[in-house]
Amino acid sequence: MSRNLAERTVGWISRWARQRQPYQASNIYLEGPFAPVHDEVTETQLRITGELPRELNGLYARIGPNPTHVDNPGLYHWFAGDGMVHGLRLAEGQALWYRNRWIGSNSVRRAQGKPVAPGPRRGVSDVVNTNVFGHAGRVWASVEAGMLPVQLDDQLETVRHGYFDSEVSRAFSAHPHRDPDTGSLHAVCYDALDQRRVHHVEIDATGRVARLVDIPVSHGPMVHDCAITRSQVVVLDLPVTFSLGRVLRGNSMPYAWNDRHAARVGLLPLKGDTSSRDIRWFNVEPCFVFHTCNAQDTADGGVLLDVVVHHRMFDRSSVGPETDQQRITFERWTLSPHRSDVVREVVAEGQQEFPRFDERLTGRSYRHAYTVGFSFDFAKQQQLHAYDLATGRHAVHNFGLGRVPGEAVFVPRTPDAAENDGWLVCYVSDMNTGLSDFVVLNAADVSGPPQAVVHLPARVPLGFHGNWIPDPA
Repeated sequence: MSRNLAERTVGWISRWARQRQPYQASNIYLEGPFAPVHDEVTETQLRITGELPRELNGLYARIGPNPTHVDNPGLYHWFAGDGMVHGLRLAEGQALWYRNRWIGSNSVRRAQGKPVAPGPRRGVSDVVNTNVFGHAGRVWASVEAGMLPVQLDDQLETVRHGYFDSEVSRAFSAHPHRDPDTGSLHAVCYDALDQRRVHHVEIDATGRVARLVDIPVSHGPMVHDCAITRSQVVVLDLPVTFSLGRVLRGNSMPYAWNDRHAARVGLLPLKGDTSSRDIRWFNVEPCFVFHTCNAQDTADGGVLLDVVVHHRMFDRSSVGPETDQQRITFERWTLSPHRSDVVREVVAEGQQEFPRFDERLTGRSYRHAYTVGFSFDFAKQQQLHAYDLATGRHAVHNFGLGRVPGEAVFVPRTPDAAENDGWLVCYVSDMNTGLSDFVVLNAADVSGPPQAVVHLPARVPLGFHGNWIPDPA
């Protein structure tokens, strides 16, 4: 009852505050490559340049915000728009179809004149727009801050809302990480209406909750991502926290930089009968991490963690990340049992985000990491970066003027292929044509020309995360 009252109160205050704000017509996150598309498209006749690898049998899906309606553009936050998933089905060297579909939130279904999707809801919104992945033989879309995942069918239509196959009503995460040994998903989750705790959850390979550990915090931190090793869960407790002031100003994403919130990183044992008393905390200089790359155990019981670091975040902007005004670094953090603080080493400077790697090596020793450039100067060359963490070699792929890549996903050539033996795949928005492409790069020759390009009949707005979901065979 108290949660329902809090939800209704926050919702009422937010709507009241938004109505009192002056109208502002401009918002960068509604313009250019961010601008929403207005139609759901299905296309089965797709033009291909080059040769699609015959080993790519499955679905590439990526999700992002695509609002159906915006009352006041000046108050729109990039993280709050209705979700839309964009999928490309590949088989035996052919592109069988592209389709985009809105995630079936209540607001979207009302706009489409459709009945609401089945399943429970929680939070002041049921918008899901941040990640899409395969688990337990199905496709799932997810978000953070309190909402539940959404199951999609093999045509990307919404099936239901719900906490996988468990009768659980807890916040989930935009960034679960799969343990390669067990097939379980691990996530650290937060709830916008509970500023006193976050929690670690394990979803087993069948889609059931196998473990839930509450972790006390203060101020309600945003925990966008986490990481796992063979033995530890890495918890990021950093100084972007819930802001009542932003609620009172009508902001749809009520989180802001908080100088009063001490930055720290925790290590929680991954297995066994664990409680929050078992977590080890390490102090770190104030900064913010949206995305981890990977983590691994060290011989002395510590952890190496690779992250993209924003040196401040949501400090001035109330509509999205302040990427072009802030220093961004790709870093390796060492959490040693012999120290109480994090040792930070800069791997690379520069405007980049969305780190990925060969996720067969999640929580294990690995060598190759990939990021994409993330700058609002879209007239510049936009790049994909490939890092050899063993040799320090840094290779780039230039997509061309006015061509803006999204997150790149590594797909191995075969299930037992060596690390970096495979492809990097991503959507690229072409500002010159107003359309998008699906680009396949050889991971061992990132600087070389694409192996294949599938030309899409629509534009894929810049969004968030996606994954390659291979066929079961």
